[in-house]
Amino acid sequence: MTFNVWGDGPTTVDSAGADRIALALRLGLGLVFLAGGWWKLSRAIDPTRSEALVSRYMADNGYINAFFEQYLFAGSDAFLTPLAFLILLSAFELVSGIALLAGAFVRALSFIYAFLLWSFVIALPVVTASGAQIETASYFSPALLVQVRDIGLSGMFFVLLHLGSGPYSVDQHLLKRGFAPATIDWNAYGLLLRLSVAVVFIVGGFFAGYDHIKAFVDLPPLLILVGLVMASGHGVRIAAIAAFAIVAWYCVGKINFDATLWNNFNAIKREIAYLAASGVLVVYGGGQAFQLGTLFKAPRDALLGKVENA
Repeated sequence: MTFNVWGDGPTTVDSAGADRIALALRLGLGLVFLAGGWWKLSRAIDPTRSEALVSRYMADNGYINAFFEQYLFAGSDAFLTPLAFLILLSAFELVSGIALLAGAFVRALSFIYAFLLWSFVIALPVVTASGAQIETASYFSPALLVQVRDIGLSGMFFVLLHLGSGPYSVDQHLLKRGFAPATIDWNAYGLLLRLSVAVVFIVGGFFAGYDHIKAFVDLPPLLILVGLVMASGHGVRIAAIAAFAIVAWYCVGKINFDATLWNNFNAIKREIAYLAASGVLVVYGGGQAFQLGTLFKAPRDALLGKVENA
């Protein structure tokens, strides 16, 4: 593959390239759940910190809203308690993060997480009715915007689901599975990956300053520009370089030398996956499907064809 930073990238990727992409995404996504799982589990099993963790998740603006509270914990004979649920959830995140890093059961875990990440959108307690009188703390931005980074992670998992486990994986070396197809249509998967990254920048730019909307830098026009260029399908590599630099700058700014290593790691866990995805887009581009120029070109060509045939 010839690398051209100004080009749109290849339309297909061979199995070696697919393996490299899978490895980058697998490691980036695995670190997300390794960090998040250990951070929660270490608190859930610690009697001095478990109550604070449960209170954080069960609060009015916690991640377990009234619907899920009633569904999971209602009744005196309920199988789960909030603490037991958090222990099971964090343990699953930790184990699955380790498995992704090791390259074990990658396609199965990708399938699960690709859909499971959307549950955070459902679970987030939000109040967006105009003029509503709210007496308790909650999220006041739409859940889809607050959790847009998880939606982007879901897109990355769908790409990984197709690519397989990549090299240096338990799946390939011990279980003899998880191999990538001989040729990948990068138009389709490059489109999904570039949109998964672009949507975070677009939302962060257009809704900067709103309640719990993630903006990596305090320059909304820059975020919007990077997101729109990446979504357009033209200049994806340039936009990906900018996205990588912006996310890396954000990560550096989040480092707190008074905090523990795991606290620092947990603060930027999702961003690690976005660094990996941006790096893939820098090298391979975003495919050539649904490029803005092509979308305008097709109707124009059809119109010119009708004129010539008239």
